[in-house]
Amino acid sequence: MEHIAFLGLGHMGAPMARRLRAAGHPLTVWNRTAEKTASLVAEGATAAASPADAVRDADVVITMLTGPEALDAVVEAVSAAVRPGTHWIEMSTVGPDAVHRLGRLPGVRVVDAPVMGSTDRAAAGTLGILAGGDTAPVEHVLAHLGTVTRTGPLGSGAALKLVVNSAVIGGIAVVAEALRLADALGLDGQTSRTALANSPLGGAVARAFAEDVHFDTALAVKDLALATQTAELPMIKAASDLYRKAAEPGEDISRTAARIRATLS
Repeated sequence: MEHIAFLGLGHMGAPMARRLRAAGHPLTVWNRTAEKTASLVAEGATAAASPADAVRDADVVITMLTGPEALDAVVEAVSAAVRPGTHWIEMSTVGPDAVHRLGRLPGVRVVDAPVMGSTDRAAAGTLGILAGGDTAPVEHVLAHLGTVTRTGPLGSGAALKLVVNSAVIGGIAVVAEALRLADALGLDGQTSRTALANSPLGGAVARAFAEDVHFDTALAVKDLALATQTAELPMIKAASDLYRKAAEPGEDISRTAARIRATLS
């Protein structure tokens, strides 16, 4: 089985790496905060001291990082160490420009495969994977993590992820404000929530009240920033401003949505 280097062990990366190790892949892990490698080392993974050490002997590199700046830093760090012919699966939400920069690494075969779903689906291996580029050589690896939808050429998965995330994150902000309107009108909160859940916004309502999952609001703001840098999106820009104003560090977007409903005027 391929030797996999997994870089980035945050809320999503750690359970994804764990599934690959459980499937039997030799696994080397790296994280900027080294303490996060401990649980995977206890399960048989090897911790690397640097990104370059992680990728040196890897057949497949998987990155699950916070954003394009983090990916660019890792690419710079490993450029002299990664072997020609290595398959690199970029699963972060970084936008297509960062994916194309990664694709310029000599001899490296890149697939962009950002994921849909939160920590629960990462642990269960039921993520939706939006994959751009030639996915055939690595689909058996991705199968341990979820279901692959081929989106087109390299960069198309990253682009589609921005489209979907912008709609979802913006929709949650709309739900929060709609419930603020319901509160101002003196409507029963549960009745209003049920009505919205039965409307076309039902999916956004479910995510606005989700528990035991985590999508850091800071990452949501980053995703909306990537989208608004690409096109004129006044409603998405307004949603981004709401999240920036309401967020507390490290919290899930559902908690920020509750604050948008309760405290902003």
